[in-house]
Amino acid sequence: MDSENTALVRVLGRWDVLVVAFGAMIGFGWIVLTGDFLRDAGAWGSALAFAIGGVVVALIGLTYAELVSAIPKAGGEHNYVLRGMGARAAFATSWLLVLGYITVVAFEAVALPESLSYLIPGLESARLWSVAGSDVYGMWVLVGVVGAVVMTALNYVGVRPAAVFQTIAVLFLCAVGAALLAGAFVGGTTEHLQPAFGTGLGGTIGVLMAVPFLFVGFDVIPQSAEEIKVSSRRVGLILVFSVGCAAAWYILVMLTVGSALPADELGASGLAAAEGMAALWNSSVMGDVLVLGGIAGILTSWNGFVIGVSRLLYAMAQSGMVPAWFGRVHPRFRTPSNAILFVGAFSVVAPFFGSELLTWMVDAGGFAVIVAYTMVALTFLALRRREPELERPFRVPAGRLVGCLAAVCGLGLTTLFLPGMPSGLTTPEWVVVGLWGIFGVVLVRRIPRVRPGPEAEEQLLAAVRQPARSR
Repeated sequence: MDSENTALVRVLGRWDVLVVAFGAMIGFGWIVLTGDFLRDAGAWGSALAFAIGGVVVALIGLTYAELVSAIPKAGGEHNYVLRGMGARAAFATSWLLVLGYITVVAFEAVALPESLSYLIPGLESARLWSVAGSDVYGMWVLVGVVGAVVMTALNYVGVRPAAVFQTIAVLFLCAVGAALLAGAFVGGTTEHLQPAFGTGLGGTIGVLMAVPFLFVGFDVIPQSAEEIKVSSRRVGLILVFSVGCAAAWYILVMLTVGSALPADELGASGLAAAEGMAALWNSSVMGDVLVLGGIAGILTSWNGFVIGVSRLLYAMAQSGMVPAWFGRVHPRFRTPSNAILFVGAFSVVAPFFGSELLTWMVDAGGFAVIVAYTMVALTFLALRRREPELERPFRVPAGRLVGCLAAVCGLGLTTLFLPGMPSGLTTPEWVVVGLWGIFGVVLVRRIPRVRPGPEAEEQLLAAVRQPARSR
């Protein structure tokens, strides 16, 4: 490919990088799951679970921080694994991440109209059909499609406009968080924080199992590495800091909402966080404001993952793993325009299939992302051993220990999806994983075996460009 015509531009500053990562990690789950968390684990038990989960994700994030500083290329994990473990391992990791990212993007197109229905009940009208037991409404489809078109267009015209949008939405989220905190002092009581650990250790462990999946999204920073105009070392620091910000957010929500009403009452609510906000301020309007905060979370997550998956597809195209069409950069907007349109098409179609089918896909995608995280941790260890001389502007202290702990955490999280576990995947979700895997096996067969190392991408491109008969 002509590098002059496929180059991205560095326009993202420190704040842009932080809000993109933080916003990607804060979706709508913090609103709908809060009641269950507080009922089972109590406010302090839930906060403890998020603190522990934050440490686990931070360990994985540290491996990312070193790698993004050492190999600051678009596509993040794709480049790390290609250099550390070879071409086919890189394809497998990237392919899993594409599934994880694209399912989140598609699901947000369904979550947006469902969330708006809390504020506008009339949206549940014009029932079209049912998919996997989930009703699909005409107004929901309309809102979801319009949202998908807007988010696709926003990213198409430049990463800078997308970052500005992310900033506005994250600032609104922060304002909602400040209102929650102030409300806890105005209308909250420590009596509602008892019992501190809900049903006991089992409740806290149950929340802990769900916590790491709420942090998925920090890795959109490495995906956009070639568009960041910040020193490599600072990018690594921002990545780790963004995980800390997300942990602080979730802990804040647990303690403030937990102080509003008794845990049993919150657990019985369909939208506990909004009900808690309304109780803290004795105003239903404030409950609606919190729902708007949740919608802002949907949009920031949606925006962040569009950036992530489009840059990943761009990187795979640059390496010759997927058609070069995905690697086209718009001559004016300097974005991977075709990749963005491809992702946008998924989100436009998604609202027609309802929430249940998309939930299966998101759960399958969650498994795929955790496996990819584990691969990155293993790559971190491999590069520490193979290329000790590699310049690492952000170097993790006690690197081998951190890498081993990150790999063990990744493997541990992976087991949570296995059959028999409380959060294990169901049969339809395994079907999604299986079908995606079969498609990947078909594609990986055309990828030459390339040994890991600094020249891995060049060797891969040379091999891919050779006529098939000469291989």
